Amino acid sequence: MKKRKTTTTGIIMLGFLIGALLGALLLTLPISARPGQSIGFLDALFVSTSSICVTGLSTVNIGQTFSAFGQVVLLLLIQFGGLGIVTFTTMVLWLFGRRITLADRMLIQSAYNLDTLSGLVRLTMRILKVTLCLEGLGAVGYAIVFIPEYGYRGIWYSIFHAVSAFCNAGIDLLGGNSFCGYRDNVIMNLTTVFLIIVSGLGFPVYWEVARVLRPRRSDGRYGRKMNLQAKIVLTATLALILAGAALTLLFEYDNPATLGPLGWPRKALAALFQSVTLRTAGFATIPQESFRPASCLAYLVLMFIGGSPAGTAGGVKTVTIVMLIASMLANIKGKKDVTVMNRKIADEAIRRCVAIVTFSFSVLMALTVALLAVQRSDFLDTLYEMTSAIATVGLSRGLTGALYPAGKLIVTLTMYLGRIGPITLALVFNSRTPADNISYADSKVIIG
Repeated sequence: MKKRKTTTTGIIMLGFLIGALLGALLLTLPISARPGQSIGFLDALFVSTSSICVTGLSTVNIGQTFSAFGQVVLLLLIQFGGLGIVTFTTMVLWLFGRRITLADRMLIQSAYNLDTLSGLVRLTMRILKVTLCLEGLGAVGYAIVFIPEYGYRGIWYSIFHAVSAFCNAGIDLLGGNSFCGYRDNVIMNLTTVFLIIVSGLGFPVYWEVARVLRPRRSDGRYGRKMNLQAKIVLTATLALILAGAALTLLFEYDNPATLGPLGWPRKALAALFQSVTLRTAGFATIPQESFRPASCLAYLVLMFIGGSPAGTAGGVKTVTIVMLIASMLANIKGKKDVTVMNRKIADEAIRRCVAIVTFSFSVLMALTVALLAVQRSDFLDTLYEMTSAIATVGLSRGLTGALYPAGKLIVTLTMYLGRIGPITLALVFNSRTPADNISYADSKVIIG
């Protein structure tokens, strides 16, 4: 009997699942908890899934519940889950003893816009080096604040939060109030903002920016043109950050529970942090339940979009939304082709974008209804929680700690699907080959 071969998408899904289960088992060990503390398997599974899916939602107080061993387990889960899709795929394939074939290389290259089929392991090492370098810079920034405050323990705090911020996990050790105690600390804010932004750009953008900035060998001059992927990512990222900050200032400038008591420089800093952390980071300098409904509705959109492809951020991704907007505008204007920055976009790419957004939104709506049915919580709080989970953001309006067992399972499933859903869809679409060459007759239907 011929043994059935496990697909790459199946390996990725199984890898995340095994990682979450293994992390949960380690977190339930007595050595993982502080003296006098304990954690059940369901809460351990929730926290483990949140960590490896770099979400940040937690049903327990991380800093007060877990010992040094438990915190190291969380750090490894965050680092492993947030290294990036290409790195994670390569590592999982290696762990399963599967040779990285030419088909796998082509699959990953097509799905994540890589510029080479060779040197996948070498590329993985490049990603690891860049990750450790940027996390090291972040740790230095945090150390300026944490070491004077916590002494030697501040070194561990600096490393943990640098990894958590770069991987967009949003998990902290500060007592359950995230970074609210550092709302006006410029160093803490800017360090976190830096780590979130650079990690959310995606690793291919790093290579492209480095290529553009590198002088040409022929004449030593600069002037290489940036590819479309990097242009879209950088433009969309800047636009979304500015839009989020502007909307926060507009809706919250006189809210006594958020920006109202602050002077304008501090208002701007808090608004910038809130806009950036919505890009799937999960840290907060202002309690999310304090924001007005108008702000929260805008935040739902920003969370759902998330970061950019092939990075540590979640969401449906900036490039996906830009493609859909371009397609909409082309249809409104009656254009035959979809173009972005004077470049034609393939119909296949548009179909992928539609599928990813439809999948994510469908899962979000279905599981939100399920959570409302079992939890009977406030609608806005529930939708905020589930959008945060599906986009692996980690922000909550206070619902996480009040979840019933069934609610915990629903949110855990949402975090898992939110992390692996867009990945597996992209890989499935890229691995599809036409079954035949049959062409069917066109038929017109009424739309709209």
